[in-house]
Amino acid sequence: MLTTLKQFSDRINQLIDIANRTLATKQTSSGRFSSSRVDSELFVEFRTSSLSFILNLYDEKHPYYKDFNEIVERASPHDTERGRGILNSIKTEIDGGWLVTLKGVVSAEIFSDFLEMANHLLKEGYKDPAAVMIGSVLEEHLRQLCGKNGIPTEHTKTGKPVSKKADLLNAELAGAGVYNKLDQKNVTAWLDLRNKAAHGKYGEYSQQQVEFMLQTVTEFMTRNSL
Repeated sequence: MLTTLKQFSDRINQLIDIANRTLATKQTSSGRFSSSRVDSELFVEFRTSSLSFILNLYDEKHPYYKDFNEIVERASPHDTERGRGILNSIKTEIDGGWLVTLKGVVSAEIFSDFLEMANHLLKEGYKDPAAVMIGSVLEEHLRQLCGKNGIPTEHTKTGKPVSKKADLLNAELAGAGVYNKLDQKNVTAWLDLRNKAAHGKYGEYSQQQVEFMLQTVTEFMTRNSL
């Protein structure tokens, strides 16, 4: 977590530096209707890089993203300063540890509730819906781990954003060193069991295997917390 927070902090500082460099190019035209502007190339770099960072950190519905996208439009000192103000607010959240802490606490509570439901289903002998539920919690945890570590959860296909499959997220998380190759193999096995349950291949796994899946997925998520 500390490494991730440092990466986020370093990146937000880089973006604020781009804002400062953009503002340093300020020029004011003379004449009756004078106006001020900044270097357009630097401004575009500032705007697009900041939007990408905010989108990966939060999502497109978050006020930070919506405000930045709406009010940082023109290559002007005013718009650049407003964008820098939003980044400074995000920096405060990151440096204070609120970003990862809050999202992690909320997610942990939700995931815990679903895993408790899966445990109840297992006790009642319903291994199949329990396996699907555990696998779904695991996949969402992988997506949030990607978000925490700056790994995109979507890619473009035929010009449209498409969510990456869980197996690809697993490979990219392991490749980035978020967890090791043994964890990657275990995640692959858990996802495979979930897929069998989701596709009605109920005879290819046992109640005991789902119980072990619940135990080991819970342990994995605890070690690799958000």
